Formats: sequence, structure tokens, C-alpha cells
Amino acid sequence: MQIDIERIAKLARLRLDEAEKRRYAAQLAAFADAAARLPALDGEAPAPDGADAAALRPDRAEPSLDARELLSNAPQAADGCFAVPRAVD
Repeated sequence: MQIDIERIAKLARLRLDEAEKRRYAAQLAAFADAAARLPALDGEAPAPDGADAAALRPDRAEPSLDARELLSNAPQAADGCFAVPRAVD
């Protein structure tokens, strides 16, 4: 696959020398070729270590940190919650 590395560099506002252009073009072409081969995979690869890919751990409550202890590290807290500056008016 042909990669227009100069266009990509311009869009990313990067200044690349000739060696960097060659290296990045080769890396992007290898990535694009690998991505193009993905549809050919059957998607039926075995799960690692023979484990069932759909098996999940049981959902159970476990002890966690105390809220006061967590909030002690916050720059600001209010009413038992983290207080953050308003981002939208």
C-alpha cells in the first residue's frame, strides 16, 4: 500500500527529514497491510490457555477503601464527593 507520508506529516504539523519519512512510510504501510488482512481471519481462534472466552468471574461485593480516606487526597471535596471546577456554563 502506498502511503502519502508528506500529506500525513503536514496534517499532523510534523517536520520530518528524509530518513524519518522513509521509516514512517514503511511502518504505516506495514500497519495498513496488517489491517487489510484482518477480514480474512475466521475469528475462531481458541481462547488463551484453553479457557472459555465467555466465562466471567462471579460478581461479588468486596471491601473497598473508605470514602473519607479517598477524599482526603482530593484537592477539593463537598458533601462526601469530589468537587471539580465547572467546565460548562
